Amino acid sequence: MTAYRVSSGGIIDRNASLGFTFDGKRLQGLGGDTLASALLANDQMLVGRSFKYHRPRGIVTAGSAEPNALVTIGKDGRTEPNTRATVAELYHGLDAVSQNRWPSLKHDIGSLNSLLSPFLGAGFYYKTFMWPAAFWEKVYEPIIRRAAGLGRAVMQADPDRYEKSWAHCDLLVVGAGPTGLMAARTAARAGLRVILADEGFRLGGSLLSEKLSVGGTSADLFVKTVLDELAALPNVTLMPRTTVFGWYDDNVFGAVEKVQKHIAVPSADLPVERLWRIVAKRAIVATGAEERPLVFGGNDRPGVMMAGAARSYLNRYGVAIGQKVAVFTNGGSGYRTAQDLHEKGVEIAAIIDTRSVTSDVAPAGVRVIHGGTVVATKGKYRIEGLIADRGGLDEFIGCDALAMSGGWSPIIHLACQRGAKPVWSDERQAFMAPSDAAELAVAGSAAGIDSVAGCLADGAAKAAAVVESLGFVSQAFDMPEVEGEYDPSFAAAWHMAGARDKAFIDFQNDVHAKDMGLALREGFGHIEHAKRYTTNGMATDQGKLGNVNAVGIIAGMRGVSPAAVGTTTFRPFYTPVSFGAMAGTARGKHARPVRQSPLHGWAKKNGAIFVEAGAWYRSSWFPRAGEKTWRESVDREVLNVRANVGICDVSTLGKIEVFGKDAAEFLNRIYSNAFLKLPVGKARYGLMLREDGFVYDDGTTSRLAENHFFVTTTTAYAGEVMTHMEFCAQALWPDLDVRFVSSSDQWAQMSIAGPKARLVLEQLVEDDISNEAFPFLSARSVTLKGGLKARLFRISFSGELAFELAVPTGYGEAVADAVMEAGKAHDICAYGVEALNVLRIEKGHVTHNELDGRTTPDDVGLGRMLSTQKADFIGKRLSTRFGLTAADRGQLVGLKPVDPEKEIKAGAHILKEGAAPSTAHDQGHVSSACFSPVLGHSIALALLKSGRERIGEKVVVWDRLRGDEFLAEVCSPVFVDPEAQKLHV
Repeated sequence: MTAYRVSSGGIIDRNASLGFTFDGKRLQGLGGDTLASALLANDQMLVGRSFKYHRPRGIVTAGSAEPNALVTIGKDGRTEPNTRATVAELYHGLDAVSQNRWPSLKHDIGSLNSLLSPFLGAGFYYKTFMWPAAFWEKVYEPIIRRAAGLGRAVMQADPDRYEKSWAHCDLLVVGAGPTGLMAARTAARAGLRVILADEGFRLGGSLLSEKLSVGGTSADLFVKTVLDELAALPNVTLMPRTTVFGWYDDNVFGAVEKVQKHIAVPSADLPVERLWRIVAKRAIVATGAEERPLVFGGNDRPGVMMAGAARSYLNRYGVAIGQKVAVFTNGGSGYRTAQDLHEKGVEIAAIIDTRSVTSDVAPAGVRVIHGGTVVATKGKYRIEGLIADRGGLDEFIGCDALAMSGGWSPIIHLACQRGAKPVWSDERQAFMAPSDAAELAVAGSAAGIDSVAGCLADGAAKAAAVVESLGFVSQAFDMPEVEGEYDPSFAAAWHMAGARDKAFIDFQNDVHAKDMGLALREGFGHIEHAKRYTTNGMATDQGKLGNVNAVGIIAGMRGVSPAAVGTTTFRPFYTPVSFGAMAGTARGKHARPVRQSPLHGWAKKNGAIFVEAGAWYRSSWFPRAGEKTWRESVDREVLNVRANVGICDVSTLGKIEVFGKDAAEFLNRIYSNAFLKLPVGKARYGLMLREDGFVYDDGTTSRLAENHFFVTTTTAYAGEVMTHMEFCAQALWPDLDVRFVSSSDQWAQMSIAGPKARLVLEQLVEDDISNEAFPFLSARSVTLKGGLKARLFRISFSGELAFELAVPTGYGEAVADAVMEAGKAHDICAYGVEALNVLRIEKGHVTHNELDGRTTPDDVGLGRMLSTQKADFIGKRLSTRFGLTAADRGQLVGLKPVDPEKEIKAGAHILKEGAAPSTAHDQGHVSSACFSPVLGHSIALALLKSGRERIGEKVVVWDRLRGDEFLAEVCSPVFVDPEAQKLHV
């Protein structure tokens, strides 16, 4: 027995015994344990295997930076691989299994890789698996795929719930240690809305792990006093088990809350995890500092642990990491650990201090080796001793645990996630956060303050500054006195010379000091290159422990300061976030919920047959009694719109409101045609291109006021166009004063089309909508009879006299009913997307059947919409490439069968008359086709090589899939009203 539970102390419930299993072995823990502390209490030192060499690994930390103790927890659908045992809250019935080993943790065949380590150095995968080429798919790739990863995902469905929520506050405090507690209390007493979030299941941070007196009481009781005060305040939200993982634009923070991960059988009424988007006016990062490991030979052996972690296990969880513990340190943390262990009766084998002179005092009777190093450790599955170098003299020191401390690195990840780079401090021998942003401040240990008293004061001061900046008044109060502190200062030591074994920097990925030397020699000395060449910092801990040591080692090899080396890029997420939390409720049939139009109820009561069209349920056609096929219904609807009037739901179009004094300029740049001089009260058809000159999307844009435009997009590309506009505004032209918001769900929109459309609308609209007062392409607000404000657009997708009427969503069904009632005398009918498709093909209008990402404006007959007057627009330069202007490109034409009985189908190929059916003779394809009840035969739109030059030519329509082959005549794509006279009546 080495690690064990001490007889007293710790902030645990010794009356709550919790049974759990590890690799099938039944063990006991206590209430308040983590899985890691419970494993140590049961002397389970070996917990995993490293990724590459499969070396035995033990617990290194007591927090979220843990690289080794990754286990799989749960069974069946609740299986969760790669869970850090150091943050997994113990519960009765927890079932944990070690990872990355076979057939067992102790006897792992993968450990043979250690024998091959001379051939598996950094970058070996770039230099091997090259020959023979045929082996890649048959041998190398299957082996690599099998070896990749640590834990294994399961195929069973997760039975638990996840959800997403928003929260708003004046001040978000990240971290509930001494700094965070004082910041939250200061702000809360001033009346600010405060959220205090911490990844731990118990708030208090380092105060739970240190033997201190704060305000005349023990540190843990001080924590309880502050938390009780905060919990009683209505303006404070305490969020334990919540990791703030990202800082985003507009001071929005991402956080994930483990709601029921500590419960064996979660309640179906609550999610197991909740993803928070927290909008904070201000934030204080009080995340503390991470203790660094020392890089020496054999530093990865089970039983080698951070000194601060050893204190946490002792003082918080009541677990001693060994009976005879050695300490290897370059600062005061090692001495404090030795003192705490010594007071609990643990034998201290020796303190090896890299410094020759120090003011730190060892416990009485404990030997200190000044200016010494550790060059190797001994033991197979756990440490049994170490070899210390004392000025060239080796000495074996027996021990069953080794606590190491290499100094402290402020946890500044959040402050650097938006592009700001850390700044090296020679004074603190650490990378510090950049200067505080107006909306985010770094405080306490995260800001380099190394005393608890200093952290308490800094948390209060930073919060007081926030209080004043928001117009509140902070209340003065006495700062609690702190007794029993130690000096945590240290002298940085990046790498211990004379290592007899591998000296690891990244424990999980098996990156050791020699790998850094190899990277440098082979030209990968830049820290970002070294990361990718060696995989240092690419493990699940993302370099939280080892990256600073890697920087220091590279700096030493290059003969420069760590400031010249810099750090790798900080990105979200701070710690891993589950796919379940990211998906929230968007799973199964809710992964992409089918949306219903505001007029869905109206369509349903009018007998619509619905079809799933992308994300929407859309009314496809409206059958009437006696109609036996869908074609009969569609033909009737089309003929009625051409002869009388019809109403169609077009609410699913994307709708974007654009505001700002530069709105016109912005639209002028994203559309290929001109918009700067579009008059107020008018609409214009617009064409968007991609950067490569191909058509992206089309729609109408209406100018409702000088600085207010209303953009419509195709239904399919509503989200994509919104994203495109956001990118352009934020990345391409951030200087433009323009804002936009999606209003797709705010308006119920209906098209009233046909020769009698105006007669129907005049019964409903107060305004004058005569042809003179409201000509083609007019767009403005109108008032409906009864006082309802609406928007009316005179635009047409059918080629008939048509209006699109938009009303607030809640009024959509009632207004559609009123339109139907007003149209009874004019033989109005409801028509669906099938009839709408026929109407637009008859008129030669394009959709994404034609705008399929491979066509240019000229291909689809819209070349005139490429403005030659504008200096620039997206796609302008590349739209003039030869390949996009070649005369033999596919061009939009119409097709009609020579035999009227033949039916053209979309997707058919086009061949020259007399050519053998073959793709080698392909001249184009049919993009859209339908039966035209107006013309009495099938018609189609097609993209045909040099099509506009071939009007009147006979071609072969070849549909091998359906076994059809017949002649068709190439004609104009406009089959109905080619002069567009109907649009202007």
